[in-house]
Amino acid sequence: MASGKAYLDFVLEQLSELDEISYRAMMGEFILYYRGKVIGGIYDDRLLVKPTPSAAARMPDAARERPYEGAKEMLLVDAVDDRQFLRDLLEAMVDELPAPKKKKANADAPQDRL
Repeated sequence: MASGKAYLDFVLEQLSELDEISYRAMMGEFILYYRGKVIGGIYDDRLLVKPTPSAAARMPDAARERPYEGAKEMLLVDAVDDRQFLRDLLEAMVDELPAPKKKKANADAPQDRL
């Protein structure tokens, strides 16, 4: 089941106090980014975040769910109505997440000639 745009809009509104929140639609779901880093996503109208140490500490009883078959487990965020909790969660997580991978140059792409 794909996620609805209305749920995405709700989550984005809850996160609106944070700068540099973005998302990308992917196969009917939405990947969420904070400061350019993947923090999680919206899958089947559920907010799932990466299980960083700080996220696990803030949500010790959170269900661990797979966003889709074959994916790594993520933490289900139940407190999506709590803006302060979401802001604190993402602020704590961001430094624990890896930097975005740099895209490799396409060897077959035309090269500028001098």
